[in-house]
Amino acid sequence: MSALQTALRRTTAVMMPSGIHPVRVWCSTKAVPTDGKFRVLDLKKKAFVPNAKKKYTKTITLPPRSLRMPVDQDWSNVWPGPRTFHPATVPLAVRQGYDQKRASPGKYGNAELMKIPNFLHLTPPAVKKHCSALKQFCTEWPKGLETDEDCDRHFPMTTITTDYCHSSPTIKDPKARIVTIKVKLSTFNLDKHARDKMIRLVGDRYDEETDMLTIVTDRCPTRKQNYDYGIYVLTALYHESNTFEEWERQKQEADMEHYIWENNPSKKAYVTLTRWPQKVSDEDVKSHSIDDDTVGQKYKEAVTELLNNGEDTYTLNKYKEAALAVLLPQNIQS
Repeated sequence: MSALQTALRRTTAVMMPSGIHPVRVWCSTKAVPTDGKFRVLDLKKKAFVPNAKKKYTKTITLPPRSLRMPVDQDWSNVWPGPRTFHPATVPLAVRQGYDQKRASPGKYGNAELMKIPNFLHLTPPAVKKHCSALKQFCTEWPKGLETDEDCDRHFPMTTITTDYCHSSPTIKDPKARIVTIKVKLSTFNLDKHARDKMIRLVGDRYDEETDMLTIVTDRCPTRKQNYDYGIYVLTALYHESNTFEEWERQKQEADMEHYIWENNPSKKAYVTLTRWPQKVSDEDVKSHSIDDDTVGQKYKEAVTELLNNGEDTYTLNKYKEAALAVLLPQNIQS
């Protein structure tokens, strides 16, 4: 028996129920490693060896375009269409935002400038350039429509419709059927009775300050039907306003919407004062004209504004000056 076998031999005792019996157990350390290498137990700690640092190459970046842009740069080539604000392209010291302790943030890294829409693509030279490109597809402007007044005289009615665009399977929108028709009441050439009746019929659809009548139609399912219905309503209002009914003769001065100087005692008092000491009849008051009377026109205007617009500093001072001009004409002239 070799010395190696003698060294590996072990004798152990096994407890059995009947007593202790010596048993020989053979153990071997010739285990074959599974990874093909003999594992060595290293009890000595190795020194730390740092990894080599990665070398970064510094790239050369050009300065912002706004600094390299020439003075005579065509801006429409730089910003041809709508886009988000870019600080390196816009050669302007733009600031946006609010800081309690410092000045407003600059254009670099500013989210406020990126959120809001900008109109840098709608500069006057760019608009002129676009118009010149579209000019070949347009017809000549009609003669006789050089001013807005000419357009309002030849085309007094304005029709307003709205088209909606959606990113959805259907492009239909219920609000697209609404039609708004605007026209000035003075274009109908109505007399006093017809104008007063028209204003009563339309109600709050008439704006007295702008003399604009606005009719909004949305009852029908299509836009064409609403437009036809709006024209029908205008036609019906016009003919109904020119119709005089017998019961309208019962309208008195208290039923008038505005103060009319010619139908009130103020005119009679003015005519009586100007013709004093002559006696004045009702026929003389009706036939009296103040077209060539400057004092009478100012007095009529002052009284009308005072009763229609109410009492304030302006109307009271104007009425005071007009009354002094009527009562004391020699003092006003001097």
